[in-house]
Amino acid sequence: MDKKIYRLAIPNIITNITVPLLGMIDIAVAGRLGSAVYIGAIALGANVFNMIYWNFGFLRMSSSGFASQAYGARDFSESMNVFIRSLAIGISIGFLIVLLQYPIGELAFKLIKSGPESVHHVKTYFRIVIWGAPAVLGMYAFKGWFIGMQNAKIPMVIAILNNVLNIILSVGFVFGLGMKIDGIALGTTLSQVISFIVAAILWRKNYGRLTKYINRETIWDKAAIREYFRVNSDIFVRTFLLTLVTTFFTFASSAMGETTLAVNALLMQFFMLFSYFMDGFAYAGEALTGRYVGAKNKYMLQHMIRRIFFWGLMVSIAAITVYMLFPDFILKLLTNDAFIIAETKNYMFWTLLIPIAGFAAFLWDGIFIGATASAQMRNAMILSSIIFFVSYFLLKPIWGNNALWFSFIIYLATRGITLTFMAKKLYRY
Repeated sequence: MDKKIYRLAIPNIITNITVPLLGMIDIAVAGRLGSAVYIGAIALGANVFNMIYWNFGFLRMSSSGFASQAYGARDFSESMNVFIRSLAIGISIGFLIVLLQYPIGELAFKLIKSGPESVHHVKTYFRIVIWGAPAVLGMYAFKGWFIGMQNAKIPMVIAILNNVLNIILSVGFVFGLGMKIDGIALGTTLSQVISFIVAAILWRKNYGRLTKYINRETIWDKAAIREYFRVNSDIFVRTFLLTLVTTFFTFASSAMGETTLAVNALLMQFFMLFSYFMDGFAYAGEALTGRYVGAKNKYMLQHMIRRIFFWGLMVSIAAITVYMLFPDFILKLLTNDAFIIAETKNYMFWTLLIPIAGFAAFLWDGIFIGATASAQMRNAMILSSIIFFVSYFLLKPIWGNNALWFSFIIYLATRGITLTFMAKKLYRY
């Protein structure tokens, strides 16, 4: 079982680790433009797109869950149905976002509490990166389907390509052509479009043979579509609340001043680094859970869950150790601003709590996605989000920025504990 987990987890870890590294590179490039305002602007701009794209994370998640169950049942016709539905819906939503970019942008900009200079830079970033929306959401469908088909290598290749291109283009535009925020944004957009094209080419090369299983009469079958949207509506609520919490975190930071915004942007990189490591195991849980649910193999499902939690705990302990021993090294990679580094170290304690508080939530999310047990995920997120906002507004007058971090840790822990209790239904599958 460990071999099966690592066969899926390691490529996904490599895939995911490039994402926070990309964020760190963007922060590092912005951190060398001469002002903390640029660091905050990149953090805010990235969170605007998180707020948009994460709401459509159901495209990846449901694609993974349904595809892996079809794979376990050896139903390749349904597997193709899942792929076509997810890709068509994803690209369509992407073009709709491009068409509605002005009202979406204006709504997002009104939530930013920073000064006019930060808002100006965020607008510049937004107006360029928004054109990559169809490629990004199309990639969600590709990635979820590949994972569901037990193939983590192709998403790894595409992610590495995307992030290497992004880094090269952004650095080239900023330091080579003298651009600033617009250079980082243009590098991001071009890398997204190129990566989507490459994903389509790799799909055709590796899975083009499955087109013979396409049955046009069943692609948009009413019962299948109802189930698709039932699961996706639950995941949408779950993801919307996840986005709301993380976006509120950044916007609340911006209301505390440019320094606190920059500090929290740096600290969030510690969370993102951990989350993408843990998501590697969560993705393995998605693929294997769906496979064993589709095959109706209760014993292997239970065995997989026990092993994946063991490895999740090991990763958490490793993350805490690294954060304790090398905080200065990590911070100096992100910025050369000595004042911001000194301020950030006052809050480093919270980064040590993230792994233990959060690892169960990440793993259960993957397992529940594979089982398409979406209602339980939705309910756990509703409860933990309520606790986050209540605790923050109660403690804010006393603790300030510490209240924000305390509430975030409680939010992570609540999700993990709640999903653990709900998971008993999976063991009776």
